[in-house]
Amino acid sequence: MTGEPSFFEIGVEDPERGRAFYGELLGWSFVPGPSGHGYVIDTPGFPGGIHGGDPGASPYLFFKVDDLDTALARVIELGGTVEAPIGADSEESDAAFGRFRLCRDDQGSVFGLHQPPGE
Repeated sequence: MTGEPSFFEIGVEDPERGRAFYGELLGWSFVPGPSGHGYVIDTPGFPGGIHGGDPGASPYLFFKVDDLDTALARVIELGGTVEAPIGADSEESDAAFGRFRLCRDDQGSVFGLHQPPGE
């Protein structure tokens, strides 16, 4: 269903420290992420990730869309902005995890859009 939360991402300065902190706090397990600079988080709910080089970032919530390109065009039409691509942005990564893009609404609030793999 379009619009439901489908992925979350936590930005930290050091992904190893983030993995240790959130793993101990919440009992999460991690596998290396597609970019090689973070991890995929295995949670009992919906999937997540953690990446480094983003000190003091707030967690990002990604909403599911059926067609990322159409949704990004709609963001712009509605007065929002589209940020630069994130992550590996490769065919291999897209096939495994889907396509992601951070955006800002017309008031500057950050959110993400996610087109899951195979859609």
